[in-house]
Amino acid sequence: MKIIMLGAPGAGKGTQAKLIADQYQIPHISTGDIFRANIKNGTELGKKAKSYMDQGLLVPDELVVDLVVDRVAQDDCVNGYVLDGFPRTIPQATALDEALIKKGTGIDYALNVDVPDENIIRRMSGRRACVNCGATYHIVHIPTKVEGICDRCGSELILRDDDKPETVQKRLNVYHEQTQPLIDYYSKAGILVSVDGTKDMMEVFADIEKILGE
Repeated sequence: MKIIMLGAPGAGKGTQAKLIADQYQIPHISTGDIFRANIKNGTELGKKAKSYMDQGLLVPDELVVDLVVDRVAQDDCVNGYVLDGFPRTIPQATALDEALIKKGTGIDYALNVDVPDENIIRRMSGRRACVNCGATYHIVHIPTKVEGICDRCGSELILRDDDKPETVQKRLNVYHEQTQPLIDYYSKAGILVSVDGTKDMMEVFADIEKILGE
């Protein structure tokens, strides 16, 4: 079962990817993890990626695809995998498809966790972080006992810049511009399935299980 996770930042696709990986005993793979593992192990692909990252440059699509294809060819992916955060663009998607076809394989599901922008902005702007210990809360879903004060260490909570509504909207705009076309791409390929990401986390997962087959 080879799955690509799609969804806007803050839609909860990373959480669902972990739940899928645990339930079906397949690896949850993010490009960040792949980069770190290859750089740590000093592989040729890792060295190439590091040379770009050290210059503050984006790692080229071809190299990212090589890293991903190398990762999904490993033994722990024999029963499938969940790709989280890749591909992000149409060129990455087409390059990945071409590389997988050469290996005689392909993606089974592109799973889109669908959440309207206004829900994401409300969800993310409700987050609060402790300035001292880094604990995270949510003013609605995970409130503190005392408003604005960390339960763990008693320090002040802040709204991080990343979670401010205007910042979240900018990230969503980039997502719609670059990544939204992937939804059309995988829809045309006949492997796109969408779930309503506004539901409770475990309700969303139950919907996913119905799609994947328990």
